[in-house]
Amino acid sequence: MEKKRYILKREIFEEHSVKPSKIRYQDELNPAQYEAVMTLDGPVLVIAGAGTGKTRTITYRVARLVEIGVNPESILLLTFTRKAAQEMLSRASILLDARCDRVSGGTFHSFANLTLRKYAQLLKYDNSFTILDQGDAEDVINLLRTQEGYDRAKVRFPRKQTLYEIYSKSINTETPIEEIVLNEFPHYYEQVDDIVKLFRIYNTYKARHNLMDYDDLLLNLKRLLEEFGDVRKKLANQYKYIMIDEYQDTNKLQADIVRLLGMEHGNVMAVGDDSQSIYAFRGANFRNIMDFPKDFPGTKIIKLEENYRSTQPILNLANEIIDRAREKYTKVLYTRKPGGELPVIVIAPSENHQSKFVVQKVLELREEGIPLNQIAVLFRASYLSFDLEIELAKANIPFVKFGGFKFIETAHIKDIVAHLRVILNPNDVISWHRILLLLDGVGPRTAQKVIEDITSGKLNIKTNHKFWLEFKGYPESVAQLFKLLYTIYPDDVSVSEKTEIILRYYEPIMREKYDDYERRRKDLEIFENIASRYDSLEEFLTDLAIEPPNESIAEIVPPGTDDEYLVLSTIHSAKGLEWNTVFIIHALDGIFPSSHSARNDDEMEEERRLMYVACTRAKEHLFICYPVGIYDSRSGFVLTKPSRFISDLPDGLVEYWVIEEE
Repeated sequence: MEKKRYILKREIFEEHSVKPSKIRYQDELNPAQYEAVMTLDGPVLVIAGAGTGKTRTITYRVARLVEIGVNPESILLLTFTRKAAQEMLSRASILLDARCDRVSGGTFHSFANLTLRKYAQLLKYDNSFTILDQGDAEDVINLLRTQEGYDRAKVRFPRKQTLYEIYSKSINTETPIEEIVLNEFPHYYEQVDDIVKLFRIYNTYKARHNLMDYDDLLLNLKRLLEEFGDVRKKLANQYKYIMIDEYQDTNKLQADIVRLLGMEHGNVMAVGDDSQSIYAFRGANFRNIMDFPKDFPGTKIIKLEENYRSTQPILNLANEIIDRAREKYTKVLYTRKPGGELPVIVIAPSENHQSKFVVQKVLELREEGIPLNQIAVLFRASYLSFDLEIELAKANIPFVKFGGFKFIETAHIKDIVAHLRVILNPNDVISWHRILLLLDGVGPRTAQKVIEDITSGKLNIKTNHKFWLEFKGYPESVAQLFKLLYTIYPDDVSVSEKTEIILRYYEPIMREKYDDYERRRKDLEIFENIASRYDSLEEFLTDLAIEPPNESIAEIVPPGTDDEYLVLSTIHSAKGLEWNTVFIIHALDGIFPSSHSARNDDEMEEERRLMYVACTRAKEHLFICYPVGIYDSRSGFVLTKPSRFISDLPDGLVEYWVIEEE
């Protein structure tokens, strides 16, 4: 009798066997969340509307994968901040157990860095490559711009910041430089050949000096995956389950990386909300989330629509705004919360009346028991809050405004980092240039001479020369710098000790350089505290470059700010946050949306999504304000109409208030 063989596949029992569950998934998740958590194999797209428990869903899915026996290290969770990844994995560990801590979680850039450290030689890099942050990259571009004589050109040539922006957008959107210049900087189009030439010189310089900027991390990871199939298969075998948070914020390069990583097994879950895609100016591509089912045929689409943040009247307005979008995944947000006040559209006779209304209403809400830090005022662009800031100051209402310099971008912190970088990489000429120009008696020429002596080997921080002989002709400050670096470069001097010694050396320099020395000094304390967490200088500097701390006390918090403060923020900076009460100001057609966006359908659609994001930050109270009769110098028109996103609304959706004075 012929007998057929039936093979038991080991992986089914190892990875997908049903075991008694510690977590009561069906009790703790709504039906859509449960479906997303339990759908483990194949491509999945989770459309997570605002406030619908996206983080909770990802957390439970991580726990589920680990619980059924998937090796935690074979799960790759890609997020846009390290903090987001850490929070999700920490929650998963609490849900299940400490195995979840071993999940491979982090940002696209940190994942690229770790991968390239292993395979850099394949791309003709050394594994010890240095990462340039944006400021460093701009400084390199400026150095090359000067060397090529473009600073002396008869026709104005783009500045370093503009050049960096052109190059970065070209890479992240995979668009030719010529097209970027033509569409966004047409006044420089006559110099486009020189702009392209300088980009080639910049890339050659980075390769020669073993440097990568932010964009190179992603670009080189994509190259690695495309050009080396064996490496791609090895990584696919290592990371059998891939999850990406905030997929609507990915750029073309990141979407390509996801496609390449997932093409071997297809176990990719993308989580995001097309209605919250608002970062095109950073290179984010709305098409990525819309085209995910095309990139991964057979994609299962799951929609999260139950909202846990806002009242239904606020959600009704948000649904109406986004329902008019040209292209979208249709969803209708709802809540089980009872009641709720209608959103209010506030019509003010002037900008100052708008500001006075916000001040008076904030004080009333405060008296009703709503803390100041549960109230936010949101706006399309930073300058739109200037009049309001004056009125808040008059009323002694403390506030914090978001949208200032990042912590790592402040000059005093960059000075400290430069000292540490020359210890790690003594050939880092950009950092040498920065720290030498801080010294008494040192100008650009002396700095260049010192750098030439370093690169030629005449000067070396690792050798205890007879300093006064060696530094003959150099200012004493140069000798003191080299003595300092010689003292702290050895590996047996900890990161914390290195930092502490540099800070003591730098404080008198900072006192001379900055009038607001005392405020900046607080940042040094924060920096020292962060440094104390690291055992490796390389790891510390890499984290600072890839995932820097967010805000600077010196730039963000006004002196004497109380613990409780009103939040002023651009809408872009407010994404992902929530408050009891939200004011949206200057909701005026021509300002929000801007008159510029009216020329481009895609930009107008993004403005609509921006209004949706602003409205869905509010839990209980939403006020949308616009002043009548504002002169717009950009367009030359007097603006009088409300934003098109809040005009012609159905009856009963909002209340209308008109501001009058006693």
